[in-house]
Amino acid sequence: MNAVRLASALAVGITLLAAPAVQAETRLRRTTDGVVHVRATDWRGLGLGVGYAQAQDALCTLADAFLTFEGKRSYYFGPEAKPAHHATFGRAPNLELDVFFRAEADDALVARYRAAQPEALRQMVEAYAVGYNRYLAQARRAPAAQAPACVRQPWVREISDADIYRRMYAANIAGGYARFIPELAKAAPGQAATDGKPALASMGGLGGLAGQLSHTIGESAGLGSNMMAFGRQATGADGVLLGNPHWYWGGPDRFYQMQLTIPGKIDVAGVAFLGIPVVMLGFNQQIAWSHTVSAARRFGLFELALDPADPTRYLVDGKSEAMQQREIVVPLAGGGSVRRVHYSSRYGPIIDLGGRHPAFGWGAQRALALRDINSDNFRIFSNFLDWGGAHSLDEFIAIQKRGTATPWVNTAAIGRGDPRVWYADMGAAPNVPDALRSECSGALAKYFAAVDPLTPLLDGSRSACDWRSDSNAVQKGALPATAMPNLLTERYIANMNDSYWLAQPATPLEGYPLVLGGERKALSPRARYGYQLAASLMRQTAGTPAALARQLMHSALDPRNEAALLFKQPLLEQACTTPDVERACQVLRRWNDSANPGDHGALLWDAFWSELDEIPVQELYATPFSSEAPLQTPAGVRAGEVRVGQALQRAVAQLEKKGWRLDEPLSARLTVHNGAQVLNLYGGCHDSGYFTVVCQPGGGYAMDANTHGNSYLQVVYFAADGVHAHTLLAHGQGERALDGGAADTADTAIARYVRKDWLRFPFTEQEIRRAAVSTQVLRE
Repeated sequence: MNAVRLASALAVGITLLAAPAVQAETRLRRTTDGVVHVRATDWRGLGLGVGYAQAQDALCTLADAFLTFEGKRSYYFGPEAKPAHHATFGRAPNLELDVFFRAEADDALVARYRAAQPEALRQMVEAYAVGYNRYLAQARRAPAAQAPACVRQPWVREISDADIYRRMYAANIAGGYARFIPELAKAAPGQAATDGKPALASMGGLGGLAGQLSHTIGESAGLGSNMMAFGRQATGADGVLLGNPHWYWGGPDRFYQMQLTIPGKIDVAGVAFLGIPVVMLGFNQQIAWSHTVSAARRFGLFELALDPADPTRYLVDGKSEAMQQREIVVPLAGGGSVRRVHYSSRYGPIIDLGGRHPAFGWGAQRALALRDINSDNFRIFSNFLDWGGAHSLDEFIAIQKRGTATPWVNTAAIGRGDPRVWYADMGAAPNVPDALRSECSGALAKYFAAVDPLTPLLDGSRSACDWRSDSNAVQKGALPATAMPNLLTERYIANMNDSYWLAQPATPLEGYPLVLGGERKALSPRARYGYQLAASLMRQTAGTPAALARQLMHSALDPRNEAALLFKQPLLEQACTTPDVERACQVLRRWNDSANPGDHGALLWDAFWSELDEIPVQELYATPFSSEAPLQTPAGVRAGEVRVGQALQRAVAQLEKKGWRLDEPLSARLTVHNGAQVLNLYGGCHDSGYFTVVCQPGGGYAMDANTHGNSYLQVVYFAADGVHAHTLLAHGQGERALDGGAADTADTAIARYVRKDWLRFPFTEQEIRRAAVSTQVLRE
């Protein structure tokens, strides 16, 4: 019996526990696919409903996450084990996660975070914990067969508002500290094997560091999104928005779909991470917005010159400063513990990248410190709450400019009755002008720049090399809103995780500091497809928002492969020169360059494209990338490139080793469990060239709760009768559906996504009443 049914069975008890004549009432109504609509009379009631509803659907995932953010995984699961699911904080061993969160998300951090919030959000956070605890208490009283599997485990406990603030902080640092948890948790003096400059001859050894730094979020490529917004020149009227995050299908950072309503104060729908009480991406009756992961760096490094007398002291302007040292005690089962020392500088915590290359480790002469701009950005969720109540696109923009709060994402937005669309990479970002980067280059900077040209590595021995502070900025060390990329246009904007540069190709955004992501760089095949799609819709639309929205819903789920569309023919011309690959060439020639379940050839293409990674791009393409023709280049394949044929041979061998036929349909491999059912999916990995993304980070085609890809999708426009939104939630609301369990764990949202059957979201009170399948009443 699933959690929603359990809660329905207990609903009578919930009502009788309170005094209805004096206590405020919160209603939880479930509509199609288990979407929850929380209606309350005040902010506490809203938080109560969100906490209760999220616990209904994902108690075990949330309990596990709160254990992580508390820093107590080692006690229950052992220090060497790892979390079951991928998340923005990776899957480091439990001990490293515990050390990190105990050091960075301590009680002092919680107090600062709480104090920085407006009263409405504080009330929501406090009441979220009450709602979560209420559901937990009821689930514990239920028969075992009807309760969540984890409910009687010793690690499942009641929570307080402190747990929610820690959870919010974990989201803050997803683009910074969270990417380096092992390197922060294990940093200790004298770990580096060498203290010299990295020799140019050894630069090849930096590949591991390059791979780590290439992922803006998490531990694998492909986390990001597609988003587009079309203005009057496309629709003849108001804007239309596509939001299509490629995100986690399971774990604590997956999306949860909900609508939050306090009559006269807020009425907003969309999604949030589990454990977050406000909508982070969505729409109301006047505005709609979406996000993509930004290419900007939200962190920076400082090279510390160590005091020769003590490697835990460093020199600034010739004077020795002591590192801050805190003993971190991680409890273990049986009464034991592990003790670590956490070291920090005036710039931030010490990080040891020596495991990636010894030159970037903590040696006798130098160490590195890491600064994350979002570690002090406590404005993020109040910004989301304000957006949820915005009454116009102009107000939405004003909120973004005032707070510059968004943590590591681009933003697109539209407004009712407004012909314009908005794009901005405007949020917390390091104030590191290119001139400062040049003036403050230390001994390691140029070598680091060869690996990652975007992240600033500055000379920490000079106080003048700290991030600049601007009186117009909201936060010390951050760029002001006036210095960040943005565009308001009646054409269209698009972003597929490349930088801000070509948000609108006709009017490139240029002249910004390198830390914001760079300009005049080659686009991914996914981005090139997105721009072609946008241009095509501009030309072909029937001239109304509704017509364009219908086309967007179709195109967003069209699993064509842009890499194949661009390069398959010239690649085959180079590869198909020997008899041993003729069968493979026949399969790929017949393939329709798409990845629907019945398509033959997609599996072989994926293997072929992956093997082509062995060829440097400057040696593969006939026409290299040109910033003067970014949507058309690179193009072609260099004649006589024998390595292309060798790559196809390896791809054939790869499939044959698995026992797969070269012409197997995609449906033979690309599947997902939905309860006891096995369903066929479509699409593929970002790296393989797909716009419609579904990908298993460790490889393979059996998708589950560790998959990332299309997650929450929305197409939104406005008409005379208000907002029109169509949505999909690819992984569903419940936490068990993807595990392949009993039939009653199946989630209709997953089946809907597989069918490409967009849900017309019930937003108004009349629509919700008509679509409601269950109602619960909570009273405090």
